[in-house]
Formats: sequence, C-alpha cells, structure tokens
Amino acid sequence: MDLDVGDIPQLAGTGAVPGAATIDDLLLRAHARASSHVEGEIADYIPILAKADPDDFGLCVADVDGRLHEVGQTRVEFSIQSISKAFVYALLCEVLGHERALEVVGVNNTGLAFNSIVAIELNDGHPMNPMVNAGALATTALLPAGSAAERWRVIQEGLSRFAGRSLEVDDEVYRSESETNHRNRSIARLLFSYERIQADPDEVVDVYTRQCSLRVDARDLAIMGATLADGGVNPVTGDRVVSAEVARDTLAVLSASGLYERSGEWLFDIGLPGKSGVAGGLMCTAPGKLGIGAYAPRLDPAGNSVRGQIAIAYLSRALGLNLFASDSHYVREGQS
Repeated sequence: MDLDVGDIPQLAGTGAVPGAATIDDLLLRAHARASSHVEGEIADYIPILAKADPDDFGLCVADVDGRLHEVGQTRVEFSIQSISKAFVYALLCEVLGHERALEVVGVNNTGLAFNSIVAIELNDGHPMNPMVNAGALATTALLPAGSAAERWRVIQEGLSRFAGRSLEVDDEVYRSESETNHRNRSIARLLFSYERIQADPDEVVDVYTRQCSLRVDARDLAIMGATLADGGVNPVTGDRVVSAEVARDTLAVLSASGLYERSGEWLFDIGLPGKSGVAGGLMCTAPGKLGIGAYAPRLDPAGNSVRGQIAIAYLSRALGLNLFASDSHYVREGQS
C-alpha cells in the first residue's frame, strides 16, 4: 500500500520526543494527509461492523509522561477486535513467563491470513504466534482460571488496566460475532484435537469473542500502546500492569506479526511494533517514548486501517520513531 510519505524526511530520533506543541502540529498534519485517502473497504463479514461511518477518523498520541494529544473522532467507540490479542498475550506472559509462553504459543509469522486453518495443519497443530486467530485462541485458553467466567474476568480487568478505565462489551457486536464465528470454532476444535488447548473449545471461543467485542476508542489504544512503551506501567494511572520484560516480549511479537501477512512491509516502511483490528482500530508503540491510537474503518485487503497506516507512517518519520533509523555518530559530533 502507498503510505504517502515520499516527501517526508526520515528523521532518526534516539532521545526524547519533541515538545507538546510540535507533536500537536505534526498530529494535525498526519490527520490531514491521511484524511485525503478514501481507499479501502469496511469489514462486513461480521454484519455489525458494516454499519461503521467510513469517514470517522480519530488519531491520538499518548506519551510516557501521560500527556495526550488528540485530533478527529478520538472518542468514537468501536470494538477492539484483534488488537486485544496483544494485551491478552501480555497477561499470559505475566503468568507463564518468557520460555513457557514461547513454547506453547510461538512467535513466528505464518505468512498466511489471520484466520488460516492450513497454518495449523502445516505445523502439527502448533499455533505459530499469538496475533493470528489460532494463537490468540490458545492464548485465551491458557490463561489460568477455574472457569470460563473467571477467565473472562481476568481478561476484562487486565485490558481495562491497560486502558486506564473500565472497558465494557458491546453486546450488539458480541451477538453479531457469535452468530458468524464458525471458523473460529473450527480452529478451536482443531487445536483441542491436537491437545494444544485443554479447555472446552466452545467456551474458549465465547470468551475470545467477548474480548474482541470490548469497546475502546483511539484514546484508549494510545494509552494501551504507551503502557507497553513505558515498560508495562500505565503512564496515565501509574499502575504497573505487566513487567518490563513482558512489555518487551509483547512488542517483539508485535514487530514480527502485528499486521498479519503485511507485518514485514509495515516494519520495513514504518519500523514500529503495532497491531490492527478489523473494526478499524490501529495501535502502535514507540518503546520508551509513546503510544499511538488510530481509528478509521476503511481497511486494506489484509484487514489493516488505511488511514491509520498512513497517519502513523507520517508520525514515525516526522517524529523520528523508526526503531531502525539512525545517524552516524560522527555526523552528530560535527565530524566529516
């Protein structure tokens, strides 16, 4: 996809981000540039998602000092969808630890669609990473709990702590997804047949559907991303949600697989860990600096927000956020 950044200098920033006024100005510029793009389609395979306003577009930056910068429809709520996968995975890593989470879920990109069944069969029933549906279902199932109700409570409370406010289920989205999630049920039963999950597969799918139906806005996503950026501490509430090690592991997985089969292109062009959702949400993290939340429901063929990608690409370049961009230290020291 054309990210419309050809005329933006690629800055390399290894220190703090610029001041609030600069961020506000660049946020306005990013929003204006992305607003001119009308490519993409709204997801309709979940019927309720097709009702979204295609022109809604909110963009928010939350820095690790807890300051928020917003433009557009940042308070329009939508369902978190697959973005929830990143944060449920973080909750699981907090309980299981680095090695066990790696063993049971994996971290490698499948190179296939997010709801692929073939990827499971090709890997002897092993989910390849927690950002595709098979890995996300396994992640949800592996959270220690005595019942499905308890597992749901852990997830809802955990994601609410990441956002810094109580997140509630959109019942209409939940019902709509429950009526159409046949493929996820098949994936869960296949994982159960391979003994990759031990919980009842239908209960696992129900909890997973609930987590995807949580209502968030662009501001929430920015704060959630900033929590990962700040070593697992919510910069608005001051609450330590997960350890710094878990935040690091989660961002590493997002770098490899956060935008599905387009993850390599995203990392190549933008250089930041991020996660998309089919309702139009997009969350991105600049470690040690800030989180970015975007909402724009027009999607590319891989299910990623078109305007969200363009806006974040602009901010990555203009703010010097790309993890792989650097200047020679000789140049910085004034040497030739």
